[in-house]
Amino acid sequence: MTSTTDKLKGKYNETVGKAKRETGRALDDEELQGEGELQNLKGKAESTKGKVKEKLKDLVDRS
Repeated sequence: MTSTTDKLKGKYNETVGKAKRETGRALDDEELQGEGELQNLKGKAESTKGKVKEKLKDLVDRS
């Protein structure tokens, strides 16, 4: 995957995860709240992966 794809998937998962987490809180559903938190964390990791790929590509291109 490209860095852009990783960052987009990451933002998507962060957004959906936050929505699930907040819905779980509103409904007092701990399972949904936990799913949302995990998806949010997955999204943050994907976004970070995309940023790292982008930085590495920039470093290689400068060489």
